[in-house]
Amino acid sequence: MPEHSRLDWGIVAIFVLVYLGMILGGLPRLKLNRPGVALLGAIAVIGLGATTTEDAARAVDLPTILLLFSFMVVSAQMRLGGFYTAVTQRVAALPLGRSGLLGALIAVSGLLSAIFSNDIICLAMTPVVAQLCQQRRLNPVPFLLGLACAANIGSAATLIGNPQNMLIGSVLQLPFGAYVRQAWLPVALSLLLLWAWLVWGPQPGVAATAAAAPGQLPEAEPLPTPPFDAWQTTKGLTVATALLLVFLFTDWPREVAALVGAGVLLLSRRFHSSHVMGFVDWELLVLFIGLFVVNHAFAGTGLAGQAVAALAAQGVHLNEPGPLLVAGVGLSNLVSNVPAVMLLLPHLQGMSAGVMLALVSTFAGNLLLVGSIANLIVVDLAQKSGVAIDWRAHARVGLPVTLLTLLLVWLTLV
Repeated sequence: MPEHSRLDWGIVAIFVLVYLGMILGGLPRLKLNRPGVALLGAIAVIGLGATTTEDAARAVDLPTILLLFSFMVVSAQMRLGGFYTAVTQRVAALPLGRSGLLGALIAVSGLLSAIFSNDIICLAMTPVVAQLCQQRRLNPVPFLLGLACAANIGSAATLIGNPQNMLIGSVLQLPFGAYVRQAWLPVALSLLLLWAWLVWGPQPGVAATAAAAPGQLPEAEPLPTPPFDAWQTTKGLTVATALLLVFLFTDWPREVAALVGAGVLLLSRRFHSSHVMGFVDWELLVLFIGLFVVNHAFAGTGLAGQAVAALAAQGVHLNEPGPLLVAGVGLSNLVSNVPAVMLLLPHLQGMSAGVMLALVSTFAGNLLLVGSIANLIVVDLAQKSGVAIDWRAHARVGLPVTLLTLLLVWLTLV
């Protein structure tokens, strides 16, 4: 076991503090959230002399950052064009009963999340779904939990559906089409399982919905939603479709194609560029950059490599499905899925490991209410619409659905 310098242990201390911040969502007594902690961690390792600014810049996976930014612009275009609201309202207008409506909502949110990001879909669809349930006198909790879980599950179908998948695809250089061919079956089966659980499982308040009096259901003023703009929506859909075709049938670097698509959308006479970029999640980009730098400095200490070698000596190989599933689920719920993926990626290689990590880290977000930003978005917007969802209500859906969908991943991939 090689000895480590004081500098190495200083890096370890920063690394531990940063990931403690990931676990807690910030640091005690400080007004910091996860992106702030990651940024200060990066500043600390540079200030400590553990890495130069040039090495820190090289540590950032620029293709991932560019891909994230570009699809945030595409999603902003679709949101400003009123596309998400219009689709949700179309679903709401379908002459379906409760079970059929749940199925349509799950299918639509899962499909849209595979292309436009789960967080954005939840942000746009939650107020409309809550209003729909109030108008139809349906218990809104199963519908909103179905939206959150379906958005998480559906986002795993492609390498652009969520930030961790973008990172995995970029670092491991996974082919877009080959990934979709392996991921679609467990994703589709998991969405079907989610629907079945919400229809027949023991959901809180579901059985009492039909007998509930109108006055028992929450009422709230509808939240403002953007009006539908056919031209802007067509423009956004054209760019998104073109990008999907490029990803599937060409070798053009995904981040370059996406950046060009974002540039086309920014050329607008209707939406000011500052308005569009106001929908970009800059804090998420900062989180990625900070963690790239901190993880790079920690990798330089050799401790991570030694830990992985020690596990391998005991017969535990992270590249194998079983250990990777356990590590992915555990870390995703401990530090959140993006930091978890960053910790595991340097020790993985190959298509099989990449697909397993993408599905496991994404599905694990449904386990706990705080396991996914999409969950928190739904709960927060539901509260504004007069619908209270606590961690217990989420656990009654999230816990069994997560365990069953992870079992599906194991059965379909191993």
